[in-house]
Amino acid sequence: MATTAAPVVPGAAAVFRYFTPLTLLVFFVLPNGFLLDIATSFMLKNELRATPDQVAQFRLLTAIPVYLSFCFGLARDLWNPFGLRDRGLLMIFGTVTAVLFVWIAQAPLAYRGLLVGMLLVMFSFSFVAAAARGLLTLVSQEQLMSGRLSALWNALSSAPYAVGAFASGYLAEHLLPARTFLLVAALSAAIAMLGLWKPGAVFNHAYDQPLARGAGFAGDLRRLARHRAAYPAVLLVCLSQFSPGFNTPLQFYLTNELHLPDAVYANSQGMLITAYIPAAIAYGYLCRRLALRTLLWAATLLWLPAAIPLLFIHSNATALSLLFLIGLANGLAFTAFWDLAMRSSPPGLQGTLMMMVAGMYELAYRGGDLVGARIYASSTAHGFMYCVLAGTGTSLLMVPLLLLIPKTLIATADGERNPAVEAEVLAEIGAVAPAER
Repeated sequence: MATTAAPVVPGAAAVFRYFTPLTLLVFFVLPNGFLLDIATSFMLKNELRATPDQVAQFRLLTAIPVYLSFCFGLARDLWNPFGLRDRGLLMIFGTVTAVLFVWIAQAPLAYRGLLVGMLLVMFSFSFVAAAARGLLTLVSQEQLMSGRLSALWNALSSAPYAVGAFASGYLAEHLLPARTFLLVAALSAAIAMLGLWKPGAVFNHAYDQPLARGAGFAGDLRRLARHRAAYPAVLLVCLSQFSPGFNTPLQFYLTNELHLPDAVYANSQGMLITAYIPAAIAYGYLCRRLALRTLLWAATLLWLPAAIPLLFIHSNATALSLLFLIGLANGLAFTAFWDLAMRSSPPGLQGTLMMMVAGMYELAYRGGDLVGARIYASSTAHGFMYCVLAGTGTSLLMVPLLLLIPKTLIATADGERNPAVEAEVLAEIGAVAPAER
């Protein structure tokens, strides 16, 4: 249902100015992001002569903290270092991450050393990610900006992925491993410096509001388990990333079956991610004019057949153009799902739910790739088609999930007050004893 444009929130521009550099820095440093993930895979392959199995094991082991993202989110919601909350986490673990990258850069390059170093980095940086995601979600709820901040987050987070996809190969050839790690160490230090910045539009009374109130460890876990709005939000993100045809099968299909150059796969992935940026910008415009319910249904229906065009790739040009169009549909849907997740976060548990979303995102992404690789290998003639059909089939499960979302939660456009949801928040926090944090 269409609505009139929601009023502009006072200080919204200042909120955008704060989260813009924070988001860019977080995703450039992100150890499992395209930049570092591809760079380290090249180091393993070219410098250390690692086998494909060793590279796969490296990625699996270093991603362990991502699978445990829930724990880091809960720590963010319960911990108040130096009385600074998220700013304290940014300062502490931005600094720790920078020191770890410097240590990796100075140590001799070896498989075991790199594995241990990147695993430690993943643990440390998970606290940074939890602070950034938790703070973003808290502010989005308190200032009724979940749609616009979801659009900002997804547009800006796509930029480092796109740069990583296009530039990681070049950097691997022209930048020594030690300098790569020193560059990322400097970016980590910049995150720590951001912790000193305290714009009023973001932090004034942010932790004093009802939406920031928790109930202690046991009480928060009980509330999260009972918060039925969280389940469809997490599962929609999970299903959106379970894409058996988009990664390893697509790489082998383009190079082995269509006999296209290796660069086509990397460039097509870059085009896919680049398309998320205009999609997120469009969502930022639409979310203030349409209720979230309308956007969720429209974006999901666009998503459902999005993998099918992969079957029509036959050249470099069609690969790039079709992946860009697919990216537009996927980017719009993922921004809507992220918006829903931000609205669905229980009071005082913003970091927990959003890190749970991040963990399920990574698990579904890697699990979908593994399933896709096995489906692809099951048939020489039709393996890739089976991958596309499997992804399309699992995407259909999104439709019944949309029906499980509480109607009041998605009844308004971004920026509009929702008295029903406000009453539910007050009822939830009134039912538990406030916990000092």
